[in-house]
Amino acid sequence: MNAWILNEFLYFPEDKSEYIPAIIELAIILVLCVLVFNFFRRKARRDAEKTKELEEKIARDKNSSKQH
Repeated sequence: MNAWILNEFLYFPEDKSEYIPAIIELAIILVLCVLVFNFFRRKARRDAEKTKELEEKIARDKNSSKQH
């Protein structure tokens, strides 16, 4: 059974240059993942700042309406 799994699903080429396209693809995907992660992180930070400003505005409006 183990020999069948090794022969059918795992392929280790004799010519190691066959790994080059896979390494290039992996590098491209890794760079894209980092870029997307940073985009979402920056977007979340901006959204958090906007939310904080909105909460402060609501609190100020609430306090000013109580005073009048």
